Amino acid sequence: MTEQQISKPWWKQLWPWLLISGPAVAMIGCIITIWLAVNMHADKPLRDGVMKQGLKVEQLKDAQAHK
Repeated sequence: MTEQQISKPWWKQLWPWLLISGPAVAMIGCIITIWLAVNMHADKPLRDGVMKQGLKVEQLKDAQAHK
C-alpha cells in the first residue's frame, strides 16, 4: 500500500466535523435559550389594585374605593 491509499483517521477528515457541527450548534443555542429563560426576569409586577388580562390593564374598583 502506498501512502495515498492509506486513509486518514476520522478526526483529521472534514466530513465528520461538518456532520457534527449542525447538532452541536443547535445544542449550544438550546442551552443559551434555556439560560435566558431561567435567568431573565419576567415582567415587573403591577401596582396594587391593578389587574392585567392579556394586553389590557384595568384598575380594580376596590382599589379606587380605598384611595
